Amino acid sequence: MRRSAPAPKLTFRPATPDRWDDIETLFGPRGAMAGCWCMWWRLARSEFQKNAGAGNRRAFKKIVDGGAIPGILAYDGDRPVGWCAIQPKAAYPSLARSRTKTVDDRPCWSVACFFIAKDHRGHGVSEALLAAAVDHARKNGARLVEGYPIDTDKRAMDFSSFMGRPGSSPRPASPRPRAPARTDRSCAGNCGADPGNYLALA
Repeated sequence: MRRSAPAPKLTFRPATPDRWDDIETLFGPRGAMAGCWCMWWRLARSEFQKNAGAGNRRAFKKIVDGGAIPGILAYDGDRPVGWCAIQPKAAYPSLARSRTKTVDDRPCWSVACFFIAKDHRGHGVSEALLAAAVDHARKNGARLVEGYPIDTDKRAMDFSSFMGRPGSSPRPASPRPRAPARTDRSCAGNCGADPGNYLALA
């Protein structure tokens, strides 16, 4: 029987300007996926496609250099191995305009995406990273944290930058959005009855 690799001992850091090189190392030349550079929910679709690659990289670096913390990095030793984008929902204009991804008008923070290094998928990195990201949001005043899980099947492309069950590895997937999931401080003491819905202590 094949044994699973042991879970890595992770540390977590905010994506500050001095960690830009680590973001580039993790995302690689494709900007995580198809030149995204974590700009999918920040731009109109036409602008995103026009900027895919170098343009999105410049735009994302400007966000990081501007002092806003757009997410949390996971490290295995000194190596960046995971990314979780989390900010107030207003930071993601395309997401904020989406009717299917709106619960109500209360201000909230959004978990917009994950990206995990290929050799670290399937070892609980996303789940641990989500907990660290929600803790970061809470310390910065978040009262609500919202996520957008998807259902998947086995007939389409591999989503290496994905929204889904924290702790799962990406697999060939055709995204079918599920209802947004949200939690608030009434969940105190419970870091998620259902991690697949991004329910977590906020």
